[in-house]
Amino acid sequence: MFTLGRRWWFIGLVALGTVLNYLARSSLSVAAPTLKSAFAMTTREYSWVVATFQGAYTVMQPVAGRVLDLLGLRLGFALFAVGWSLANCAHALATGWGGLAFFRGLLGATEAAALPGGLKVVSEWFPPKERSVATAWFNIGSSLGAMIAPPLVIFCMLHWGWQSAFVVTGSVGLVWAAFWYAGYRKPEDDRRVSAAERAYILDGRNEARVVQSTGAGAWRAVLTTRAFWSIALPRFLAEPAWQTFNFFIPLYLAEVRHMELTQVAAFAWLPFLAADAGSLCGGYLAPWLMRRFGASLLTSRKLVMTLGASLMFGPACIGLVDSVALAIALFCVGGFAHQMLSGALMTLSADLFDSRVVATATGLAGSAAWIGGLGFSLIVGALADTVGYHPLFVSLAVLDVLAATALWLLLRKRAGSLALA
Repeated sequence: MFTLGRRWWFIGLVALGTVLNYLARSSLSVAAPTLKSAFAMTTREYSWVVATFQGAYTVMQPVAGRVLDLLGLRLGFALFAVGWSLANCAHALATGWGGLAFFRGLLGATEAAALPGGLKVVSEWFPPKERSVATAWFNIGSSLGAMIAPPLVIFCMLHWGWQSAFVVTGSVGLVWAAFWYAGYRKPEDDRRVSAAERAYILDGRNEARVVQSTGAGAWRAVLTTRAFWSIALPRFLAEPAWQTFNFFIPLYLAEVRHMELTQVAAFAWLPFLAADAGSLCGGYLAPWLMRRFGASLLTSRKLVMTLGASLMFGPACIGLVDSVALAIALFCVGGFAHQMLSGALMTLSADLFDSRVVATATGLAGSAAWIGGLGFSLIVGALADTVGYHPLFVSLAVLDVLAATALWLLLRKRAGSLALA
């Protein structure tokens, strides 16, 4: 049994890339109060800017996944990283909310490769029993990026203006792309991996998968399996929570809780720190359930998902509390809960699909997720100024419970079965 090895170096590099990916995308939400004033944006117009990112991200996820499966991770991931870095830097050129929306769309189109790429690395470098842990470690990058964004973006804005925040958070991705291209190899091709570790990694690789096609029909082959929809539908229902946290927490704290910009910088990162803990807890909980109670691989994923969904009733109570500190604490519960359940859902792509199409499957499921997130963001934009945020936070908890229910109903067979329909 290996505790450390070449595979963990690569998952660390993926986690760093995910940090920088989410740092870039989270910069807008932190700068939102300043940009709303500078561009005279309404909350609805801001939601359209957010929706432009979400729409491009939604459309491009299956495309990005397919590109990664065809080009391979080394070249494909590096190209997308260069793209999202330059797109984020270009935000500094915006002179109104329309220009901001345009550059936001470019960012969404290029950042769409992050999750399919990460899951493809997990599929190529990790045996089934380690995949939830590997996913948890790279998935903490999403919350780490969102956690770093408030203090870094506000520091840049206070010292050099809002444009500098986008240039700084975008430029660092170019450095990562160079490191990725120089270092990444598949385990079969990496001369630095030992023979023993390579054999350990490849253990279980030859298990049957739901889809093994790599040709032009891969999309159709994925979409026609029950296994795909058992991932896609729960992700569609669960994703609105994470996107609401990412795009609206700083705005909520500033406009509803009347926090100053420096206070937002001091506290808005806390829910994402809790999200890191939730990601790791969920990753390690699944194999523990398998060892301690004999749960099957898929049952362990479903139990983690259910626990996370249950905890989402914490943020549903935010509107009932007067204390700002307690409201932030409930956001922390939500961050913990969502990343716990999100990791379980994402790992299922690597569990159920062959490594040659796992990025394609992840991208297609990601599109379903982001359709849900996009729709809910537009609802937030339309209703937040009239009915308030409280009913919307309650809705997020209900959606996550429905997501867990859908997972139990749809995913009933063991991993590797070709008869999931």
